[in-house]
Amino acid sequence: MHSIQKAVPQQALASIRQLIEEDAYQPGDALPSQRELAERLGVSRASLREALSSLSALGLVRIQPGKGVFIQAQPAPAANEQAQGWPFAKQVSAEDTFQLRFALEGFAANLAALALSSDELDVLSDNLEAMRLELRAQAFEAAAQLDFDFHRLILRAAGNQAILSILTSRSDIYLESQKLPFIRPDRAMETWQEHRRILRALSRHAPAAALKAMQEHIRAAAARTGIRFAG
Repeated sequence: MHSIQKAVPQQALASIRQLIEEDAYQPGDALPSQRELAERLGVSRASLREALSSLSALGLVRIQPGKGVFIQAQPAPAANEQAQGWPFAKQVSAEDTFQLRFALEGFAANLAALALSSDELDVLSDNLEAMRLELRAQAFEAAAQLDFDFHRLILRAAGNQAILSILTSRSDIYLESQKLPFIRPDRAMETWQEHRRILRALSRHAPAAALKAMQEHIRAAAARTGIRFAG
């Protein structure tokens, strides 16, 4: 019984995050009343309050007694935040790594959109679901490995051995660039959402859309670490 009670607030927390993301709430917007939220999510008021308290601790919402629950603006990462978490600074910067991935993986997604088999698309779909579950459990190390596997399968499907060799010859650096965006746990689910858009384009066998979705994902992942670049 204890494990079931513990799981309900976690489920409510994930559902509120999904609601915020899917309904595109902006900083300062008020969420529905707690009574309405509890009914909509199918949870008790106690479980809802616990979930809201967790979101408040993460800085995602601001609870104002008697007024409601409001979306909280997220502070931008400090300019050197990514450098402090990047162990390969003497070899190559995190910014250079993301820029290389932006250029090469976008083109690889373009190629893969026409080459992926139905079986490979099924593997990507399974990967996406596994990542969703790991992120909901806040298992960021496991989610980063799934991130790595998702991108590597697309690179292999693209069929360009030069791109595959360049990006995977130092898989430790490549994997680290996929771990780094998870320094923002409150925004970790964005990776899954971006992968979903990539997979949607790949499933339609739409090269231009796949290229755009991949490049937007890598630019956004870099931005979550404090790196911004044109492209």
